Amino acid sequence: MKRAEEIGKQITEDYKGEEVTIIGILKGSFMFLSDVMKSIDLYTRLDFVTVQSYGNGTTSGELRLTKDITADIKGKHVILVEDILDSGKTLKFVKDLFHEREPASIKVCTLLNKKVRKSEVIKADYIGFDVDNVFVVGYGLDYAQLYRNLPYIGELKVEAR
Repeated sequence: MKRAEEIGKQITEDYKGEEVTIIGILKGSFMFLSDVMKSIDLYTRLDFVTVQSYGNGTTSGELRLTKDITADIKGKHVILVEDILDSGKTLKFVKDLFHEREPASIKVCTLLNKKVRKSEVIKADYIGFDVDNVFVVGYGLDYAQLYRNLPYIGELKVEAR
């Protein structure tokens, strides 16, 4: 993906001569993250986190880290990579958690940035594309764990039966 390559090159320019730790938020970020990493010409460390929302039914509730990183990020430059920035709650949760571990810096990279969000709790430093408030799948993004493998991003329309 050309945009991922451009972001990787921008990260290389922004951190010239530095080492960065790239942390992917699973599962949705993995395809985009892989493409961005291929274009970063720096010493990089890679790690992943998994965050789940525990609530009743369709409402999101308390966020919990279900897989933590293994790397020590104290004094390191960290870039969090997410698939889509919607409400911003997950990214804010992870960023706040990692801020307590005293990294040199934390930046946010997202494949998709929803133009219309419920709140502006967090902003991305690197954005692949701005998208309307629609449900999208493919290129790592899923619906009920399906469609992640699509080589493109498409809008999922639910039709009445």
